[in-house]
Amino acid sequence: MREGALAKYTKKTLMYLFLILASLLSIFPLYWSFISAFNNTQQILGGRMIPSVYLVQNIQNLFEQQDVFTALKNSFATSILQTVVALAVSSIAGYGFEIYHDKAKDSVMSILMLAMMVPFVAVLVPLFQMFTQAGLINSWIGFILPSISTPFLIMYFRNSARSFPRDTLEAARIDGLNEFQIFVRMFVPMMRPTYAAAATITFMNAWNAYLWPKVIMQTNDSITMPMMVANLMGGYVIDYGVVMAGVTICSLPTVIIFFVLQKSFTNAVAGAVK
Repeated sequence: MREGALAKYTKKTLMYLFLILASLLSIFPLYWSFISAFNNTQQILGGRMIPSVYLVQNIQNLFEQQDVFTALKNSFATSILQTVVALAVSSIAGYGFEIYHDKAKDSVMSILMLAMMVPFVAVLVPLFQMFTQAGLINSWIGFILPSISTPFLIMYFRNSARSFPRDTLEAARIDGLNEFQIFVRMFVPMMRPTYAAAATITFMNAWNAYLWPKVIMQTNDSITMPMMVANLMGGYVIDYGVVMAGVTICSLPTVIIFFVLQKSFTNAVAGAVK
């Protein structure tokens, strides 16, 4: 018994050590970028891992070099709008695929799953040509349209809709509720953790998007936070303290959103696994 208990304790200890190491490796880039915002270029290139006294100066230089407020405003506006529209469209689509299930919809869903395997850069040029002909360059519609209905979100809401009680659905229909009322009054409240997780993923993807915004938004007034950080890397001399200050400011909203919705996100993922 003692040998068995010792082996179990050793296995558990090794598992926790591995998890601690994996956690440290995962959080280290975030720690390094945050600490680097307090240092100057020489200290960053020298590998300094503790904060110094240059944070205020780095932030002042950042605001002098870039229009940070415009970038923040554009990023928040486009990310929130894209998240709201994507959740509405994808949840309705996922609900419809599952509740009104038939073989034809399975075929369409299979095509959507195949679309997930195509990298975005492969469709970038055709998308740009289509949006140019439609007159959607430098418009918010052109910005968010390719991302408001993704195969991943549709699949995610479809899998969540499988847990929606069919007895409740039939009872609601007997009571006289139409399909839209059932969706709004019953499905949406029951799937709040799913919506929270989907909102977290969608907002983070929208906030961190760089390639498509860079292509579709071609004026300085349309700059977003990732585009602003990329601009800091231009030129012959790079002030890495300013760059890391910009990276820190750019990262804060997604970090805050994740921690605010962490519990709902975890519950939704756990429910999806089950």
